[in-house]
Amino acid sequence: MSFSDVWLPLLAAVIAIVFGIVLIATVLRSSPGNERMQEISRAIQEGAMAYMNRQYRTIAIVAVILFVIIGFALSFQTAVYFLIGAALSGAAGYTGMNIAVRSNVRTAEAARGGLGPAMRIATRGGAVTGLFVVGLGLLGTAILSLFTSDPASLIGYGFGASLISAFARLGGGIYTKAADVGADLVGKIEAGIPEDDPRNPAVIADNVGDNVGDNAGMAADLFETYLVTTVATMLLGYLIFDGATKAIIYPLVLGGISMIASVIGILFVGSPKEPAKIMGALYRGIWVNAILALIGFYFATQYYLGDVKYFYAAIVGVVVTLLLMYITDYYTSARFKPTRAISADSVTGHATNIIQGFAVALKATGWPVIVISAGIMVAYEVAGLYGVGVAAMALISMAGMIVTLDSFGPITDNAGGIAEMAEMPESVREVTDALDAVGNTTKAVTKGYAIGSAALAALVLFDSYTKVLSNTAHVTMRFDLSNPVVLIGLFLGGILPFLFASRTIEAVGRAAFHIVEEVRRQFREIPGIMEGTAKPDYARSVDIVTKAALGEMFVPALIPVLAPILIGFVLGPIALGAALIGSVVTGLMLAIMMTAGGGSWDNAKKYIEDGNFGGKGTLAHQASITGDTVGDPFKDTAGPAINPMIKIINVVALLIAPVIALHFWLHLHP
Repeated sequence: MSFSDVWLPLLAAVIAIVFGIVLIATVLRSSPGNERMQEISRAIQEGAMAYMNRQYRTIAIVAVILFVIIGFALSFQTAVYFLIGAALSGAAGYTGMNIAVRSNVRTAEAARGGLGPAMRIATRGGAVTGLFVVGLGLLGTAILSLFTSDPASLIGYGFGASLISAFARLGGGIYTKAADVGADLVGKIEAGIPEDDPRNPAVIADNVGDNVGDNAGMAADLFETYLVTTVATMLLGYLIFDGATKAIIYPLVLGGISMIASVIGILFVGSPKEPAKIMGALYRGIWVNAILALIGFYFATQYYLGDVKYFYAAIVGVVVTLLLMYITDYYTSARFKPTRAISADSVTGHATNIIQGFAVALKATGWPVIVISAGIMVAYEVAGLYGVGVAAMALISMAGMIVTLDSFGPITDNAGGIAEMAEMPESVREVTDALDAVGNTTKAVTKGYAIGSAALAALVLFDSYTKVLSNTAHVTMRFDLSNPVVLIGLFLGGILPFLFASRTIEAVGRAAFHIVEEVRRQFREIPGIMEGTAKPDYARSVDIVTKAALGEMFVPALIPVLAPILIGFVLGPIALGAALIGSVVTGLMLAIMMTAGGGSWDNAKKYIEDGNFGGKGTLAHQASITGDTVGDPFKDTAGPAINPMIKIINVVALLIAPVIALHFWLHLHP
């Protein structure tokens, strides 16, 4: 493969990174506010960076061990690619979060001038993460493609990103929800103080958690999805089209075209003057991205493949993206009936809030599954197996714009917290509250997109797995349900997301216990906190959550790595293939249920806090806080972490497929 084959993806990646650098400079030139605001912002920055540094040091040890294992078990080229994938994923998340924790105070300060200026800073700060996630992913894949003719060697590259994704999603998710639960249960319910009250010892840890969970965690998640979808689709093109270069490069070209469209889409977001128009302004960027990308996809398809059916498959991917976003918006936004129903049922107490919230969570799985199923069917009918890969690539190619929306959430959330703690004018808090309410929805929408992309990516990886087995040892993958091995594989794969989610939620509970006890201790032992005459020990709370999150993330992270190895070598490649399907089916629905339900619980609380159903301080408000606390580990820890979990299972299976195939062949031919 030569430079002339990958010039477009390389150019698009460079444009994205350069534009991201320009946005960084633009954001940092804006005012960070007064000394009190900067003091609070520095505390959040220091806490976030301290956590990230410790997390990456921990991951680095694991990465070195895996590098040695992969090098000796598979090849050192694969091991080197593994390290490159891990390094780029870490760089994308680190850069994005670094600017996010500097955008928050500038958004709060800009809110003095109204909604438009604050929206502009928050969007630009969020766009940095989106641009670096896709820009670095595209750049790395295109460069590595120059050194290999077989995309199978790039699987290690995807696994490196998967490693970072698993730990970032788990560690960040455990951190953010442990801090949030501690702040809410003791601060809001027991002490009766507002969410971002500076008297709460967990308030800084809570704001740090928004960044390490929703910013760095989502960045790592979608970076990994972007990489593995791209590599798996390239591998499918290589296997189906007998190594034809244009079929291998085509997914990269789609990514490059959509990346340029994302840059233009970000410029079209705009600065609305009314809260009701915030979501519309963000969606305008999505629509510009989608339309421009599809125009480019058409010409790229004609040039590279010469068959319009693959363009139709790309349309399917973009349509699935838009539908998943609007469906998630419907089930999680307080503008619509499902979330308002939870608010209404909070009037009669905690139990009815939980019952209605759980019902909404279950119901929210229906339409996304139907949309994804229809997308797979249409893509396959019009363009075969490769068409499904093209649809998945078209879907994930919009990640730059989608991550922008996600990172917008923690920036505006932090801006509101800084405004509260710095005792800024009420007019400022009104602006940040309006942005934060939309940010809550954009985070939920992004999670819905991430889950859908993870499911399609996993299916493309599964298809690649079956092709690799067939090519290496002529193993025919026949999934006959009368075969007990197939049934066992389906059951084992199906239970993995549940076990994984269980361990993750337990981890949040254990970490939250420590922070709850610490907040209670400070209220009890430091006189004058409630009167505002003494300052809480914020650093102590941050340190406790950091240690707890890092300690709790290891066991859940091992599940998707060890499970496919055990199933593959004990039960064989057929059982492992069935397990891959089982994990995708149950993982998709469980992840949607958790993220949509948690988002709806959260916005039901905010709807009551806006003065509906009695407002703050009522039984309905207390019940909604309980529902939000239950939904927190659902939507921000366990649910999103299932995304990398099901992809890691598939990536590990694809990595070990040749070894398992050989082991299976030797068993049949002793």
